[in-house]
Amino acid sequence: MIGGFVFIIYLGHLYIWAMVVVIQIFMAKELFNLLRRAHEERRLPGFRLLNWHFFFTAMLFVYSRILNQRLANTVTSENFLYQLVSRFIKYHMVTCYFLYIAGFMWFILTLKKKMYKYQFSQYAWTHMILIVVFTQSSFTVANIFEGIFWFLLPGSLIIINDIAAYFFGFFFGRTPLIKLSPKKTWEGFIGASVTTIISAFVLANFYGRYQWLTCPRKDLSTGWLHCDPGPLFKPEYCPLPEWVPQWFPWKEIPILPVQWHALWLGLFASIIAPFGGFLASGFKRAFKIKVQILVISIPGHGGITDRMDCQMVMAVFAYIYHQSFVAPQSISIEMLMDQILMNLTFEEQLDLYMKLGQMIQGRQFGEAYLND
Repeated sequence: MIGGFVFIIYLGHLYIWAMVVVIQIFMAKELFNLLRRAHEERRLPGFRLLNWHFFFTAMLFVYSRILNQRLANTVTSENFLYQLVSRFIKYHMVTCYFLYIAGFMWFILTLKKKMYKYQFSQYAWTHMILIVVFTQSSFTVANIFEGIFWFLLPGSLIIINDIAAYFFGFFFGRTPLIKLSPKKTWEGFIGASVTTIISAFVLANFYGRYQWLTCPRKDLSTGWLHCDPGPLFKPEYCPLPEWVPQWFPWKEIPILPVQWHALWLGLFASIIAPFGGFLASGFKRAFKIKVQILVISIPGHGGITDRMDCQMVMAVFAYIYHQSFVAPQSISIEMLMDQILMNLTFEEQLDLYMKLGQMIQGRQFGEAYLND
């Protein structure tokens, strides 16, 4: 039964990752369609195919850099798959570069007179879309591999903030917040901020108690479901202040250290991340079109892409915050082993092993000689 539960969690993890990729593809598709509809009368044959060529080249480059270490840790050094993965990891930058150069040459060869300005503007817009989409999605996937906690908590805070802003604005909203979005109000913004920060503290305690949410991914197997959660996810018991009534059943409350980090995520999600939504609103109004995918049934809310507007900003912050203030900064044995497996061939690894053995034996001999 435990094995089945582990397998279900593993499939759920893959489903989350697949959903991020699918949403990313849909967002790029809608943005490419938006540009095409803006200049429908000047559409060029094959130009849309060129856009997708750049898109999948960027996807191969970004995801290869994220997955290559996990692939190297997953496959063994005794089979053909390891040799194939090693070659791919070694030459993936060259492969992606020449794929991009092929698209660049394709673009140059398709230039037509009296359409240069339009074609170069489309070329620039294509690169901007790739930067916007992949900045969001690549950091989102990187957060997943640091532990689903670092993907699920920021995403939940964005959703909570969006829904709370709608309800507080609907019932108490009187003062307009920004001209770009006339329905946004200061009352909704402040109410959503307080709700999001409180939710961040509570949700971090709830999510942090599940090991399968906190374990980082070091490979693509299911072994990551069992790990030492680390000090951030081990509860510390804080005594309650003296003014708490004596009849209160608890004298101390368990708090996970990660909850204090979650407060910063909540603060960012409530104050800074909404500007990602404002940027998307301005972009849509500039083209006089509303991009929606899988519209939900709550009145006043858009589709999944409206949820992803703020995720673009939030995912980057969550990753940078984790790497700067949460992830260990010192070089560990695991990090060295990952670099050895990823960058050295089997023969080089064997040579390193022999040299380390000689160095250790020499040091032991020297220490024994000094002791005598």
